[in-house]
Amino acid sequence: MKKVILILFFSLILVPSSLALAQNDKGSSGSSSCCPSGTAAGTTCLCNPLGSNTSPQVLIGNIINAVMGIVGSIALLMFIFGGLTWMLSGGSAEKVKKGRDILIWSAIGLVVIFSSYAIVYFVITKIK
Repeated sequence: MKKVILILFFSLILVPSSLALAQNDKGSSGSSSCCPSGTAAGTTCLCNPLGSNTSPQVLIGNIINAVMGIVGSIALLMFIFGGLTWMLSGGSAEKVKKGRDILIWSAIGLVVIFSSYAIVYFVITKIK
């Protein structure tokens, strides 16, 4: 029963986010925003998925920001899982300890990740 509830919970969270990614980003005129204004009708324009600035520093920064978003989401899920484990322990000392350990290690992980991000950000800004 717990597995069914978890699967339902995560599917309700992940499905709407994947549907939002399928939206069309065309302007009101029907042409893509990255095509030049003088492009003839019927021609195909391809947008650079990396954006207009493709320097290595910007690319690495974008990758780090994406990874930080994923790590933050995983940390939030671990905090929720640890809290639920603790709250649903039913008085079992072993489950209380397990939930508390999950919360403690999640917090320690966040501190390590954010401090490493701060160090990398400091080093990259001083290299420029």
